Amino acid sequence: MRLSKKADYGVRALLDLTQRYGQGPIQSADIAARQGIPEPYLDQLLTILRKAGIIKSTRGPQGGHALNRPPSNINLAEVIATLEGSIAPIGCVEDAESCPQVKDCVQREVWVTIKEATQKVLNATTIGELAERQRRSQGRGMYYI
Repeated sequence: MRLSKKADYGVRALLDLTQRYGQGPIQSADIAARQGIPEPYLDQLLTILRKAGIIKSTRGPQGGHALNRPPSNINLAEVIATLEGSIAPIGCVEDAESCPQVKDCVQREVWVTIKEATQKVLNATTIGELAERQRRSQGRGMYYI
């Protein structure tokens, strides 16, 4: 499975919101600047995430974006499905009828196993957990001798 910039940027934006969880709405320009994401593209992603109920948005001068649920209640499976759609490595995994060779195909078993393993990891990984990993890794300084 190869994820696009859409998923990468979307997860980074959610991590940014997680770091500021409970601080009120965060403006997209601030997220874009911190995460190196083009603001017009970020706005598109935030709209998708809002429509999916992952974030909430507030209009106005004091407006911005915030997580709609605690970070520990948002897993990567939901985020990736929202931004990318299916994680199946090949179409026949989602739609067996799309392939005339599905009955004799030995490859499909491998693709199904890959999808299931990926789904398991994404289900088990929350945005809150990723934010905690990020905090720990940023806390480690460089040591020189």
